Amino acid sequence: MVILGLARQGMALARFLVERGARVVISDMQPREKLAEECAALEGLPITYALGGHPESILADADLLCISGGVPLVIPIIAAARSQGIPLSNDAQIFMARCPAPVIGITGSAGKTTTTTLLGKIAVEAAAERGCRAFVGGNIGRPLINDLEEIKPDDFVVMELSSFQLELMTVSPHIAAVLNVTPNHLDRHGTMEAYSAAKSRILKYQTAEDVAILGRDDPGAWALQPEVRGRLLTFGKHAPTGVDGVFLDGEMLTLLQSGREQALCNRSDIHLRGEHNLLNVMAACALAAAAGISRDAMQRGIRDFTGVPHRLELVRRLDDVDWYDDSIATTPERSIAAMRSFEQPIVLLAGGRDKNLPWDTFAREAGRRVHHIILFGEASDKIRTAVEAEQHKPRIAGVLQADDLADAVQAAHGVAQAGDVVLLSPGGTSYDAYKDFEERGEHFRRMVKAL
Repeated sequence: MVILGLARQGMALARFLVERGARVVISDMQPREKLAEECAALEGLPITYALGGHPESILADADLLCISGGVPLVIPIIAAARSQGIPLSNDAQIFMARCPAPVIGITGSAGKTTTTTLLGKIAVEAAAERGCRAFVGGNIGRPLINDLEEIKPDDFVVMELSSFQLELMTVSPHIAAVLNVTPNHLDRHGTMEAYSAAKSRILKYQTAEDVAILGRDDPGAWALQPEVRGRLLTFGKHAPTGVDGVFLDGEMLTLLQSGREQALCNRSDIHLRGEHNLLNVMAACALAAAAGISRDAMQRGIRDFTGVPHRLELVRRLDDVDWYDDSIATTPERSIAAMRSFEQPIVLLAGGRDKNLPWDTFAREAGRRVHHIILFGEASDKIRTAVEAEQHKPRIAGVLQADDLADAVQAAHGVAQAGDVVLLSPGGTSYDAYKDFEERGEHFRRMVKAL
């Protein structure tokens, strides 16, 4: 079996396959010297490596080609495998096909990690009630294939799934949520139609016995109703019409199901900022309800949840200025949601690498909420052009260009005033300067704490 990509998913899958007697070849575009840590972690296992490229010769005698999430499906070796009739798979599909417990799967353009993590905490509370275990992972944290041998039929399994994983999968979770579908990863998928089609595959292989969760307030998610093959449960701010779902009744999160309403928790129990996070909590409640989890477990999980690192995370207050790390914001849509989370004047740090996404709506929102924009990274010129083209920007006092994130932090420190929020919410990926958004966020945190 051939695995493309020697990262977290590829390493976990390699161990899994080797333990079951498979002959494994791992290929990665990076040379061995840049993968020393990964190779060391797999030392002693009977694995053949083809590093620094993907030679088609490794397909000889291959009966399966497993593709890690970061590997595009358009590269020549994948085309060659298809032409030779070699089936494609990945760690998520192999896990779900063998998992003895029902899988709760979550995807979306934004909010899936927060929703997955919160639902995981709720599932831990529910597992304590039932005397079983909860496993949380997938596209975040630990690849769940590592835990396959420990999972029992009565356990909870909560799994985040990305469009990269979903676009080649032919199995769906028993409970599947699409939180939202907004422009993202168009540099990979090419068009919104292709991107939405990849997301919809989380529903495609469900049966009449399964449950689909869709966000009512998001047009992209709501448009997937024709793909629903099982029972539909929804979430949104207002009471649903003609469907079951979670909604906000005054200050109370409420579940409407089979004609009956059940109060779940008070909005004041939620410790997360922003309307988008309110929707994430509603989604977690809908998923928990679909899994038969008690209201008490939902309440305990929500009350104990303070968020996920690098997602609107308060780093410090300095001279009456609040500094927030939202490095996870790798699309303009996510930056917009972050800006809308604050009433205070904002100094916004934006940039990174563009995903071939539009910035006009971002520019309009910034014009209403931001008094200084400090740009850094490859997308700086594109963002500046969008902001300068926006005619209505009453709040913006200045658009500054920084050499890098370190320079941007110093510039923000210079213009921020008492009562402001300094918000790192880039709107672009980190790959022009960092390994991932987490490394970017950690660098930001260190610099802010050093001020």
